[in-house]
Amino acid sequence: MDPRARYPPGIGNGNGNGRGGNPNYYGRGPLPPQQQQNQLQPHHHQYMQRQPQQSQQHSQHQQWLRRNQIAAEAADASEQEVPVAADGIDSSSQDWKAQLKLPPPDTRYRTEDVTATKGNEFEDYFLKRELLMGIYEKGFERPSPIQEESIPIALTGSDILARAKNGTGKTAAFCIPALEKIDQDKNAIQGTSLKDDIVRLYQPVHLLVGTPGRILDLTKKGICVLKNCSMLVMDEADKLLSPEFQPSVEQLIRYLPSNRQILMFSATFPVTIKEFKDKYLLKPYVINLMDELTLKGITQFYAFVEERQKVHCLNTLFSKLQINQSIIFCNSVNRVELLAKKITELGYSCFYIHAKMLQDHRNRVFHDFRNGACRNLVCTGIYLSFFCVFLLSSILPY
Repeated sequence: MDPRARYPPGIGNGNGNGRGGNPNYYGRGPLPPQQQQNQLQPHHHQYMQRQPQQSQQHSQHQQWLRRNQIAAEAADASEQEVPVAADGIDSSSQDWKAQLKLPPPDTRYRTEDVTATKGNEFEDYFLKRELLMGIYEKGFERPSPIQEESIPIALTGSDILARAKNGTGKTAAFCIPALEKIDQDKNAIQGTSLKDDIVRLYQPVHLLVGTPGRILDLTKKGICVLKNCSMLVMDEADKLLSPEFQPSVEQLIRYLPSNRQILMFSATFPVTIKEFKDKYLLKPYVINLMDELTLKGITQFYAFVEERQKVHCLNTLFSKLQINQSIIFCNSVNRVELLAKKITELGYSCFYIHAKMLQDHRNRVFHDFRNGACRNLVCTGIYLSFFCVFLLSSILPY
């Protein structure tokens, strides 16, 4: 091994080759006795010839040290700048949260139906910033169990068959991934109210919500184009697969692309759903959070009475129980109006709502009842899922 490789010029005690080398080479330390003796001999011209080379070596050494010093200073400066940049990034990423207009905290008591979560956050799903802001500004804090199970699976494009209790967050479980997957630059319906609806459908529409019959009618007329609709969500799937709706649903599916995604959510799944699942869902991810039908904290009673005794039974309940608000469900529009009239004649305030009413009228009744303008509401069963958000004393099937 060549010892010259161990030291830069002028550094160390090497003499250039370690084997005698050039007798005129000398290091920066004290000269050996032999070289001191040689210095006394007349080699002045040789010394004068070496002086420029030694000066050049010294200059190179100084430049080498200077470069190292500059590099070290640059490294120190970059190390000092790193925390500042990191702080800036963290700060900017948190700015959007500071600008949120959050509603007052929901202090209502929560049962295990919504609190038994895995500890996930909405940000864990890498949702769009705008969508996250909307979620938090609507009062959502953390995903509920059904949302934890459904959102990440729906975002992968897989079909889902999910069963969970009413009031546990099923609607957001499919709305959030549907909104996340929308491409706003694509002016087509991408996910699945009529004079105004027809006008709206001639404008760019990304998400369409409606009943199967209405959407199918618009589709057949060419007003609603579903060839780019890659996601179909069936909320209250058990009702949508009843004999009344299932033919319309199956016809709608034929208008969807072959790579469509189908999400089915319901509190109950009758046996008929299995046939539909096997026919239209591709290896669906099954979610079942229904260990029992009733939400925790709710007590149910069942009273068997004859048809002619029902009004008398209601009157007894109203007079004996302290009922803040109640919802009474009937199985037909005619029974809704008739019962609401009888309750009013008994001296109790009562509203009613059904599908044959104008939308504006339904919205007004819904709003007034929610604000406590009336103590009793009679409606058809189709509105059951809309009232699970209220703090009611009684829900009575009639």
